[in-house]
Amino acid sequence: MNYDEHVLAGILTYPIAIFLLAALDLYLGFPIDLTFMAMAVGYVFYVIGSDLPDMDHPEALIHRMAKPFVAVAVGISAFKNLGVAVLLTPYPIINLAIAWFVAALAAVAGWNLFRFLMPDHRGVVHSTVFAAVYALFAFAIVRFGFEAAAGEALFIALVSFLGYSLHLLMDRGYDLFR
Repeated sequence: MNYDEHVLAGILTYPIAIFLLAALDLYLGFPIDLTFMAMAVGYVFYVIGSDLPDMDHPEALIHRMAKPFVAVAVGISAFKNLGVAVLLTPYPIINLAIAWFVAALAAVAGWNLFRFLMPDHRGVVHSTVFAAVYALFAFAIVRFGFEAAAGEALFIALVSFLGYSLHLLMDRGYDLFR
């Protein structure tokens, strides 16, 4: 399976995920909130999740997109946590440039660490364990980073898990029928 097939499957099957979760909410009282914002953001996480397991393949588009995202996130984090402490000169503008240079070095380290830590294709990243990790990551981002309501964050986490799992199911089906 390739990028287009995984992403298009994610785009097309999202209504099924909405239906399943809405039914769980209606009939079993799942504590999720099906607000427009939760469904819109959930769509993004679902579709990204539908290709995310391929981030372990160096030639995959998602890998090439994830690596700079991780590097920049490491750089921003380094600047946020260390940048204000850089007071090497009496000139604030030079200190700011030095702080961002240190952040850029941290970003390069993040880039190389991502490459080093990424397992072989169809290894541990292609598992429901990582689907759960992705769901927890999505929950934490929207709940604590964007201060979404708990029910919205739970909905987004569940659709993230389903989108990631869709990829795994499609790979298994492809392997069975080729």
